[in-house]
Amino acid sequence: MADLIELHSARLQLRAWRAADLEPFAALCADPQVMRYFPAPYSREDVAAMIRRFRGHFAEHGFGVWALQRKDNGAFIGFTGIGHVGFEAPFGPAVEIAWSLARAHWGQGFASEAARAALGCAFERLGLEQVVAFTAVGNLPSQRVMQAIGMQHAPAEDFDHPRLAPGHALRRHVLYRLRHSDWRAAP
Repeated sequence: MADLIELHSARLQLRAWRAADLEPFAALCADPQVMRYFPAPYSREDVAAMIRRFRGHFAEHGFGVWALQRKDNGAFIGFTGIGHVGFEAPFGPAVEIAWSLARAHWGQGFASEAARAALGCAFERLGLEQVVAFTAVGNLPSQRVMQAIGMQHAPAEDFDHPRLAPGHALRRHVLYRLRHSDWRAAP
């Protein structure tokens, strides 16, 4: 296994997952407001399995989803990271960027700040050609983060998420992308 890449931004540390992250991450994933654009909140067991998958992705690929921690007080506030898309999609194979923050940390620019650090890693350290992001059509907060980090909506590539049943309210997803060549121009 390659050494885990740890990232820092002005206010945040993107770091390896610790055993102590399970409880605050489980609380985040049980919050109906945080999870409103997911099919359902996740159980503690689901969250533990997710952390194992995050660690496994790092072990296999050398990058993945980091635990997100504030530098000023050491609080775990969520996750941000990049990973291979885990389902077949017309835009794949692809590497996606994703994030989720506990509600108490919304509206402070943390998602954009962490996402920029992850994109810097993707393009400058890993040499990826592009990164995608996607979310349910109604998830305007995440779409605003995608726009803030310089991603462009690709409306012709919007899609129905294959893991959601036809007719599910969250099935339709928007696709955003950012190419390495456009990274320097990103805000």
